[in-house]
Amino acid sequence: MAGRNGRTVRDLRRANRTAVLQRLYFDGPLSRFELGPATGLSSGSVSNVVADLVADGLVEEAGSVDSDGGRPRTLLRVAPGAGHMIGVDVGETRVRVELFDLTLTELARAERPLEQQRYEVEVIVGHIRDGIAEVLDEAAVPPEQLLGVGIGVPGIVERTPDRGAVVHGQTIGWDAVPLESLLRTTSRLPDSVRYFIDNGAKTLGQAEMWFGAGRGARNAIVVLFGSGVGACLVTPEVEHGRAVEWGHLTVRVRGRRCRCGALGCLEAYAGAESLLERWREEGGRPPEGADEETALSAMLAAAYPSGGGAADPVALGVLEETAEYLGAGLSDLINLFQPERILIGGWGGLQLGARFLPAVRRYATSYALRHPAEKVAIELGRLGPDAVTVGAAILPLADFFGRGGRRLEPAVEGPVPAWQTALEERAPR
Repeated sequence: MAGRNGRTVRDLRRANRTAVLQRLYFDGPLSRFELGPATGLSSGSVSNVVADLVADGLVEEAGSVDSDGGRPRTLLRVAPGAGHMIGVDVGETRVRVELFDLTLTELARAERPLEQQRYEVEVIVGHIRDGIAEVLDEAAVPPEQLLGVGIGVPGIVERTPDRGAVVHGQTIGWDAVPLESLLRTTSRLPDSVRYFIDNGAKTLGQAEMWFGAGRGARNAIVVLFGSGVGACLVTPEVEHGRAVEWGHLTVRVRGRRCRCGALGCLEAYAGAESLLERWREEGGRPPEGADEETALSAMLAAAYPSGGGAADPVALGVLEETAEYLGAGLSDLINLFQPERILIGGWGGLQLGARFLPAVRRYATSYALRHPAEKVAIELGRLGPDAVTVGAAILPLADFFGRGGRRLEPAVEGPVPAWQTALEERAPR
């Protein structure tokens, strides 16, 4: 029966379960007494919801604490083994697949290098499929225990009613690739296990906002710096995060050719791929046959030698110019969105940030308007190179929360996916 606001008793129960699960997940262990004010539920509702969650195996006891003059209060927490998620990062240099328990503790991982940045669709689909099978086998987790598989990809993700998630990845040669349906038709997973596919910068942003340097911020931008560059915008209006193709902002008219085909994109100057290319053009010598991560490490070592040796002036000059381009690009984000924080992540950002973050900050504030520039903090992300896979695994986790901790049912078409609604709840804020 539906109430005046259209919500049914089932909706109310689901919302109450969601509220208790989220508070235990982000703030637990907590006692039943503490869950009342934390969730806004009555003591009776808390007792009923906790009893249901314990019966379902989702919540377990985690010791006790003394109370004021009464009996010790039992602490509760989310049971780590009550469910599992897989996060996948389709990156520039490798496909990384990680298996997590319900508390996002990593249980197993598999990596497949991408030789010479090969993005053939069949190759990527095979890497994802085989990586999923490998991590499940390594951890001895039955596929039926999965809450879902989250995947972060480069490019724009469109959701269609007939083919599911379709990826438009112009920089990698993907034109409307029906990745979800391809995985579904070749997968060895049960039909009840869904795929949650989104832009990699957005999954990185979600991870940093839930568990990393963005936690507590209402307005933030998380930058993914790898072979290319991307960003995720989080504001009160788009609380679940929105990927923005920041790397294809034009920073120089008739400038360098970007891998997207246009001229003068930020990515043509600030991405790791273009940075290394510019070093080679100026006479630099990356290690023969090295992948991008190794080559970038060599460039940094040449520009900033340890032990007081002489710096390679070519490498240093290219890096200093890159810091200015990156700072100028950040200034556009500052002027447009006026964020509290800008967080730099991705394997390239983490390598470079420790070296020239002060210079990036200086250029960003000098190019930006003074008022918003004075209010923004530009920092490195805290979750390291695995942040994209963690963020990808959050997608099925958020869906699980949005369903009140109920297992996934066969997919039902609808205008707004449950996981997106759950992300909009901003649980950890």
